[in-house]
Amino acid sequence: MRDVVSQLAESRIREVANEGLGHEGVLKFWFGESDEVTPDFIRTAAVESLQAGETFYAHNLGLVELRTAIASYTEGLHPGPGTDRWFERLAVTSGGVNGLMLASQLLVDAGDEVVVVTPVWPNLVAQPRIMGAKVKAVPLRVVAEGPEVGAWALDLDELLTSITSATRLLILNAPNNPTGWTLSRSEQAAILAHCRRTGTWIVADEVYERLYYAGDTANGAASSFLDVAESDDRLIVAHSFSKSFLMTGWRLGWLVVPATLTREMAKLIEFNTSCAPVFVQRAAVAAMQRGDEVTPALVAHLKACRDTLVPLLQAVPGVRLALPKGGMYAFFSIDGQPDCLNVAKRLVREAGLGLAPGSAFGPEATGWLRWCFASRDPQRLAQGVDRLKGWLAGS
Repeated sequence: MRDVVSQLAESRIREVANEGLGHEGVLKFWFGESDEVTPDFIRTAAVESLQAGETFYAHNLGLVELRTAIASYTEGLHPGPGTDRWFERLAVTSGGVNGLMLASQLLVDAGDEVVVVTPVWPNLVAQPRIMGAKVKAVPLRVVAEGPEVGAWALDLDELLTSITSATRLLILNAPNNPTGWTLSRSEQAAILAHCRRTGTWIVADEVYERLYYAGDTANGAASSFLDVAESDDRLIVAHSFSKSFLMTGWRLGWLVVPATLTREMAKLIEFNTSCAPVFVQRAAVAAMQRGDEVTPALVAHLKACRDTLVPLLQAVPGVRLALPKGGMYAFFSIDGQPDCLNVAKRLVREAGLGLAPGSAFGPEATGWLRWCFASRDPQRLAQGVDRLKGWLAGS
């Protein structure tokens, strides 16, 4: 076995979830997914595809119908290039995580320097390491005072200073899992301009683009690098059907790449998965065609969940957090509870409350906890806060 593989850390979120095995009645907020099932019309499209016998290989880059639908969707959010231009830049992948791994395979050689803004979903740090890269973390900072106290913010100057001509790749996830941090358009433009000067590639994980609550953009989505980049910039943007279309278990995503690399990405897909399953792609076509029946209502519901949970948590003595602008997570710390992994395990066993430990997302998040608020019933969130308060009172 390669040393880099044996040295990979196991998921601390899974470690906490394993504590819940055999414990009835645990309120599970540890994983990053809604507890709502995929809408019926999307599931029906997959069933109809299977019944029609669509069980064979497809094009490496995805069905033409799906790529066309994604191109139209992308043009709707980021108008200008036109559907045809977006189409030639798209690659359908077997999940967002598969797409991100493909991006590392495409760009990273052993020994390359990769900068990652953290705390972040651990896969984004592990993937370049698997390729043999030297990963340098640039941590977000916690706002210590003012109206945004408890929020995580980027020191833009620190990030730009860390990116040099020796930096092969910059990886960013915004809106961010776990902190809810988002990038402004001016920050994206500054980062892109700097990376043009250094020759650095950018991989932007924007799977939470539509789960955005600040309302300061024309299309309601978070600002995207696609809004500031040229088509030939050294930029790859990753998306997924998981979050905005309630399709986590379907494992389908897509990448936007420079058109000159689309054929190269097709080769990598061939050597990884060959293609995404046709019936899953048919479901995604339905999701794209009728997305206005899913995503706006989902975002409104998630905002209501956020606005239910965060004030309740802020009212708990010793808890520190800010209102997240994007994503589906409340990220908070508790005074006097620095060992978040132990706290998360004890909350499962002693309070029936399942949260993710912040240390799963990077050492700078040790002492923090992530709460996924994507719940069908907001009252479950209130019940969870009651359990947290009871546990704190007795601990």
